[in-house]
Amino acid sequence: MDQAEPDRYMRDQEAERFAAMLRRSAELKQGLATQTPLVLAIVDACERTLRNGGKLIFCGNGGSAADAQHLATELVIRLRGAVPRPSWPAITLALDTSAVTAAVNDFGVDEMFSRPLLGLGRAGDVLFGITTSGKSPNVLGALKTAREMGIVSVGLLGGDGGPALPLCDLSIVVPDKETARVQECHITLGHAILTLLEDRMVGA
Repeated sequence: MDQAEPDRYMRDQEAERFAAMLRRSAELKQGLATQTPLVLAIVDACERTLRNGGKLIFCGNGGSAADAQHLATELVIRLRGAVPRPSWPAITLALDTSAVTAAVNDFGVDEMFSRPLLGLGRAGDVLFGITTSGKSPNVLGALKTAREMGIVSVGLLGGDGGPALPLCDLSIVVPDKETARVQECHITLGHAILTLLEDRMVGA
């Protein structure tokens, strides 16, 4: 068999796989339209917190930690260059390596986020717990602590929501088990929530 034949076959397979990824990602994102009331409720909570002098707090692991940092940055710095506005208070609990490693060393992985939340969070703040499985122990710990502190808990979840679902005051579940597809939806949701929030805060 000519060496080019399997190469062409592999390329065709890869092209179809790529197309399937795009289709699934688009299907999941379009399905988020059914969650519009929840998205608006999350925007309500964030607006109320910022107007009352509170802050938005984010946590997650791995790619979700990157999403947490990404979204917090867009609040503190800016989301859209064409929209002049002040910096808004937001932090991510996964950023400070000294605090994170000390919490893990002294209290265990499950308290990696809940321990700093005790010192940094205040009643009326909003905590975004981002987990594609809904099962991350350290995110679950943060959600439990948020409830005890009177912090509004928002979950960006995946799969069936897992044990994180009942710990959230507000949550959006992306109904897929593939981490990459769920993460793509989470960052889309985050951008949508922050855009709507920015429109309200600046337009008022």
